[in-house]
Amino acid sequence: MSSSWRTLDRGTIHDIALVCLADSLVGASFGAISVSGGLPAWVPIALSVLVFAGGSQFAAVGVLLAGGGPLAAVATGLVLNTRLLPLGFAVGDVLGGPRWSRLLGAHLLTDESAAFALRHQDPARRRAAFWLCGLALFACWNLSVVLGAVAGGAIGDTAALGLDAAFPTVLLALLLPALADRATRNATFLGAAAALAATPFLPPGLPVLLALVGLLPALLTRPATAERATAADRATAPDRSAVTAPAAAPAPEAPRCP
Repeated sequence: MSSSWRTLDRGTIHDIALVCLADSLVGASFGAISVSGGLPAWVPIALSVLVFAGGSQFAAVGVLLAGGGPLAAVATGLVLNTRLLPLGFAVGDVLGGPRWSRLLGAHLLTDESAAFALRHQDPARRRAAFWLCGLALFACWNLSVVLGAVAGGAIGDTAALGLDAAFPTVLLALLLPALADRATRNATFLGAAAALAATPFLPPGLPVLLALVGLLPALLTRPATAERATAADRATAPDRSAVTAPAAAPAPEAPRCP
């Protein structure tokens, strides 16, 4: 990777730098809010090094700060991280090499590193974009979390600065692009309604998991949708039985005598 990144165009490198800068600001807020909310500094730092998934980290710490248990926090983070599974299949070609390299690449898989890899068709550039974004983002994110955790120790009341609203704000920002899809939007609203309705009756952290019921309509209607799509394909397919053999060429006329 040390020399392959030179194959990238200047625009890609510039965009990766901007993403690292933006994520550094989010990482610093993650560290600051985690510590100022009452968690030890090693918790956000360990999450950033071992998990390295911003959305899952915010969700897990949000459950903990709300009074939820560790199991609920881990389950919430795992549910959010399932989105990386299809991304792993999409960029699996960049994770070749020895086992340690594949493990490291899987750890560096994020929405950003996958997006930059998918921007390129050339295998060498795909690999270079993935590794450059993944390594740079890992370094910037963890450094910013450490700095945020140190600064968070000096903050007494998160509500006084409005930092208590940062968790839902960041999670909402991560969710908004996916709401363009109608099925995703319906599942989100149904899950949110179920979680809100269960909040007064369930311990903290469990209503978030109950929001998974929003996926049930999509799962139940998926076979019917697939059957309708198959029927539509059959309806639009050309009727091969109607294709007739080409007409035989007329026999040549007998030559006329002069």
